[in-house]
Amino acid sequence: MADVEFSVENHVAHVRLNRPQGMNAITGGMDDLLYKAWTTINEDPDIWSVILSAEGEKAFCIGADVSEGPERKTRMALAGGLTGIGGPLVTLKKPMVAAVQGFCVGGGFELAMCADIIVAAENAQFGLPETRHGIIGECGVVHRAVRQLPYHIAMAMILTGERINAATAAQFGLANEVVPLEGLGAAAAEWAAKINKAAPLANQAAKAAVNGRVGYPLEVALMTRFEEIEQYAESEDVKERNAAGAEGRKPVWTGR
Repeated sequence: MADVEFSVENHVAHVRLNRPQGMNAITGGMDDLLYKAWTTINEDPDIWSVILSAEGEKAFCIGADVSEGPERKTRMALAGGLTGIGGPLVTLKKPMVAAVQGFCVGGGFELAMCADIIVAAENAQFGLPETRHGIIGECGVVHRAVRQLPYHIAMAMILTGERINAATAAQFGLANEVVPLEGLGAAAAEWAAKINKAAPLANQAAKAAVNGRVGYPLEVALMTRFEEIEQYAESEDVKERNAAGAEGRKPVWTGR
């Protein structure tokens, strides 16, 4: 079995960290496999959404595998480039649901925050232990945390290293849903199914627009023209939307 499993079913790509004996800490080899997965997902028009999950009950991911030492360092950012930590950033174009259980800390927390929707098992624990262990670097996880959580909650996590549980994560809007551990996979699949009911290219254009101007003033965002939205306007799915409306039926999306 690979340390990262990849499969596609019903327009949903499944990316699963499969190294539970190491708390799903990400090795250099896993970085390579994750990069291949993100590249395939971005390039395949038949993939409309992604579920990111992890094997085992104890941990979603505890970050990079530090046991590999300095020789692990490459030009690739952590998690196949998705986090942007330690190398170039890879932008995932398709909507992603993260199914999180157990420890989700450090770079693993960063990876979860790269998702668009987070479903957390009741045993999930989110944390930033770096400073408690005397570690801090060009740490993207603190920048994402302070943007996705209230300032004082994020700073308390950063400055103390203390974790928050799934219920608290949901209270502060970090997690979309909290479910029993045994229902985690089904809940993530349900979110992916909801996403895939929408026009896939419209979703991708919406995600690109949001992420492209999320850090800008509203006035700038409103005045921006987005290439992805303009491309969608000329797509086959827009023609299908118009035809379905005229014929009084539900549209059948193709992602073209």
